[in-house]
Amino acid sequence: MKVLIISGTNHKGSTYSIGRLVAEKLTKAENISEVFLPRDFDEFCCGCTNCFTKSADKCPHYAKLRPITELIDAADVLILTSPVYVYHCTGQMKALLDHYGWRWMSHRPDERMFSKQAVVVATAAGAGMKSTMKDMADSCFFWGIPQTYKLGKAVRAVDWNSVSPKMKDSINAKADSIAKKIMKRQGKVPVGIKTRAFFKIMSLIQRNGWCKADMDYWKEKGWTGSKRPWK
Repeated sequence: MKVLIISGTNHKGSTYSIGRLVAEKLTKAENISEVFLPRDFDEFCCGCTNCFTKSADKCPHYAKLRPITELIDAADVLILTSPVYVYHCTGQMKALLDHYGWRWMSHRPDERMFSKQAVVVATAAGAGMKSTMKDMADSCFFWGIPQTYKLGKAVRAVDWNSVSPKMKDSINAKADSIAKKIMKRQGKVPVGIKTRAFFKIMSLIQRNGWCKADMDYWKEKGWTGSKRPWK
């Protein structure tokens, strides 16, 4: 099993440590890849719309983004982590996700996404985990990932070493639960009703959509008919 951790900060704090904990329950260290933001990608989307109307390789940041895209495509499990910044994910995590708008089901999703699983992790000293995890989970869903698990904790500390043993036990138990579900579903990830329904709506829209690049892509894949990426 290949696992990719995308960290919303450069430092290895509580949020990263939890993401790494989950990853190590799933596979060996040599099968875990890591991306740190903004170290590995520090660009903001400039709103040129080239990725939507032309092609993803027309993005001004395509060359810098490509290594991360290749890691995403190769992974069986994606782990997105972000501490809470003003009740949301970090700006650098949001900036990365902005660059993949063209991969949403409403545009040109990649069929490999429909067999992956994801985990979103968020921590704070106090509150804001729910909205922060939603920032990341939204992209996971619209990419087509059928199963996304959430692990959010108010750790009541500003660094991992200060987190209480009791809290770490709780985190470990939750990580165990998620890891067991992922391993049970690996290779046969069920695609839920919500994903199927949204994909069907997009299929109908793309028969006569507004963007030629999207329409051509869907028709080439056969998705405007009965074919589906999870079959």
